[in-house]
Amino acid sequence: MRQPPGKGLLAAVMPGLRLDQLLSRYGHCSRREAADWLRGGRVTDRDGTPLLNTAQRADPEEVRIDGQPVEFPDRLVVMLHKPAGCACSHNPAESPLIYDLLPPRWLRRNPGPVSVGRLDRETTGLLLITDDGALAHRLTSPKHEIEKTYEVTVSAPLPDGLAELLASGTLLLRGETKPCLPARLEITGPLTARLFLREGKYHQVRRMLASQGCPVTALHRSAIGELTLNGLPEGQWRDCRELLDRLH
Repeated sequence: MRQPPGKGLLAAVMPGLRLDQLLSRYGHCSRREAADWLRGGRVTDRDGTPLLNTAQRADPEEVRIDGQPVEFPDRLVVMLHKPAGCACSHNPAESPLIYDLLPPRWLRRNPGPVSVGRLDRETTGLLLITDDGALAHRLTSPKHEIEKTYEVTVSAPLPDGLAELLASGTLLLRGETKPCLPARLEITGPLTARLFLREGKYHQVRRMLASQGCPVTALHRSAIGELTLNGLPEGQWRDCRELLDRLH
């Protein structure tokens, strides 16, 4: 059974987290600053009783900080509708970043949030953000064969036989030693298509279609497995833990 962050072997004997660890783990303050938070009455139990000892252990779900429950006490998992122009990077030099669209406190969590896979700067659509490393690995590993759906617009007509080529699993991209896994292509218009992939090579969709003479001019990821944006506005995020647990 997967244990929530911070509930390892030691926590099996002494449940919960030290309060200074808890405040740091969820991005509120450093462990050194925790004593001031407790002295200021900012940390209480669910009944409003102040918690004053930094070494006291508590279940994050039972703690209130400034009167509010701890956000995502088990794990942070949200879907983000990525807009064009944002980089999937933590490097400020590449700003604007997808992380600029998230609450600043999340970026101070330990471990911090990462994107599950990447979308290039100009690609839009569904991106998962999590602080659960095991989940990120499971969703990105090709052996789990989680299908991603892309809506594609190209600058030249899609050639005859393209769907068969992609489905054959024989397309070898320049610089690669292994061909792409079989992919499904649905032609939706003279210059549009829907592509279903079960892997995530570098700029794969763009490279696959450019290699066949139809460069991509617009790319949007509409689904990961059965997860869809379902009306989520561009630039916004939504908690998807419950839905993801039902699907997997």
